[in-house]
Amino acid sequence: MAALPLLRWGASSLLAHSSPPASRRLFSAIRRPPAAAHCEPGSRVMLKGMDYPELEKWVQSQGFRPGQAMMLWKCLYGNNVWAHCPDELAGLNKDLRKMISEHADLKALTVKDIITASDGTRKILFSLEDASVIETVVIPSARGRTTVCVSSQVGCAMNCQFCFTGRMGLRKHLSTAEIVEQAVFARRLFSDEFGSITNVVFMGMGEPLHNVDNVIKASSIMVDEQGLQFSPRKVTVSTSGLVPQIKRFLHESNCDLAVSLNATTDEVRNWIMPINRKYNLDLLLSTLREELHLRPKSIVLFEYVMLAGVNDSVDDAKRLTELVHDIPCKINLISFNPHSGSQFKPTPDEKIIEFRNMLIQSGLTVMVRLSRGDDQMAACGQLGEPGQLPLLRVPEKFLAAL
Repeated sequence: MAALPLLRWGASSLLAHSSPPASRRLFSAIRRPPAAAHCEPGSRVMLKGMDYPELEKWVQSQGFRPGQAMMLWKCLYGNNVWAHCPDELAGLNKDLRKMISEHADLKALTVKDIITASDGTRKILFSLEDASVIETVVIPSARGRTTVCVSSQVGCAMNCQFCFTGRMGLRKHLSTAEIVEQAVFARRLFSDEFGSITNVVFMGMGEPLHNVDNVIKASSIMVDEQGLQFSPRKVTVSTSGLVPQIKRFLHESNCDLAVSLNATTDEVRNWIMPINRKYNLDLLLSTLREELHLRPKSIVLFEYVMLAGVNDSVDDAKRLTELVHDIPCKINLISFNPHSGSQFKPTPDEKIIEFRNMLIQSGLTVMVRLSRGDDQMAACGQLGEPGQLPLLRVPEKFLAAL
């Protein structure tokens, strides 16, 4: 889902669910995506699929000095170059540029379209090599912070009932290069207009931790001090709650974690986020308690999409307080952004404020996320195309709310 600017107020199924056994087989289909292939003699490599040690080793294997690798790295990611072709590799000797033009690719994505929303938000449609399309959102802020919301998959397997992307089904994982390139393009296209692109959120198309290998590698490239130089505190990876991958992420990455919570009971979360049938609230939250205890300066951002009559009651506010009170966290309340095929309605603004105030009074730090780009389907939960995964059975007591 596309990330949006925040207002501080105080202290995204692997089951197609086409048959009953699907919930029991929820994660039987999960596999790690294959590691990026190293080039064989005569083959071409994608430079943005390498971290710096891999790039340095490749440059040396072609007969060039390690110092040339750092110059190449800075041409790809630093010095305001963000090179997309060998002609843009200023400072590299001509033999290295010639070798790169013959054996490497610098560009993983092609811009198909750029759509501007009424509030200035930009939605970029990228074409992949196989003609698949992904969407990236660039969100400027008057406060000097510009955020790029990147996608990690074409579609998504999670089938979250409120999310447009979540009901597409999974088409493919994005490679490391295809993820990193979204941030590179954001800087190439919009730095002059918006100033520095300061924040990255993995909240676009896909479940980032389902593509955990490439997401961890891409985020590490983004925060490299000699490259894109994003602060780890300003790169946030969101998940619907894949517990084993959460553990791995918290052990291997120094970037921030967001968890899309969206419910205070297993009954509701099983319905709106089928991943909960595999990793329920108790397991998810106990894992966060244990893992964050090992990272004492880290917190988790809980995202909570407000769905009228579903998860926005006084009792929900009380339960939410109880669920997270001993977890170092912030709460991000998000107004639901309607889309075609949706059965949900957004919680009224005044009720969101009441919900927020109850959480603040309990001592929680709470933010309300403003919708951005919703008139061009660029807002939270609106990316992608009409889905193929089915709507799940609505618990009887919530039928009236829908």
